Amino acid sequence: MCLRKLLYYMRERNGWCTMKILVLSDSHSALRFMREAVRAVKPDAIVHLGDYYDDARVLAEENPYIPVHMVPGNCDRFRCPPETARTLCYPVCGVKLYMTHGHLNGVKTGLFTLLRDARESGSAAVLYGHTHRADCHREEDGLWVLNPGSCGYGGGSAGLMETDHEKILSCRLLRQEDLEEMK
Repeated sequence: MCLRKLLYYMRERNGWCTMKILVLSDSHSALRFMREAVRAVKPDAIVHLGDYYDDARVLAEENPYIPVHMVPGNCDRFRCPPETARTLCYPVCGVKLYMTHGHLNGVKTGLFTLLRDARESGSAAVLYGHTHRADCHREEDGLWVLNPGSCGYGGGSAGLMETDHEKILSCRLLRQEDLEEMK
């Protein structure tokens, strides 16, 4: 295990300091924006929410020192094993996240089912994609809702969450110009 990965696990376990989670979705084989985002953000963890699952694998191979959490999307039927979980729900950087592509929750017609499932899981945030429409907001009950949009279309967009001691400090959307400022 490399030193950076070891430090990640130690930091996550002990809650040492602020950690950054880069959230990506709907890359559709357009890797340029994803790679730029990883270079600019220097995340402690990456979440890829599907379409295309293979793109997340490429990121994981190129960045073996950064944990990559990934779920398949509606375009990934033949891109991953059939037993691959369509939803993940566990702590990332000390914060419990509900991660899914969203197509099975009907997110193009509304968020009711998705938000209900995330709340039932006790998650601090729900991360989803599928619509290609970026959205980041906080519900009245404190649940963070993040759709990073598409990192493969329209110039690209992503989400960035910062966590510390099991809570979300900030959550925002990133565009190309934001990445330029971070370099």
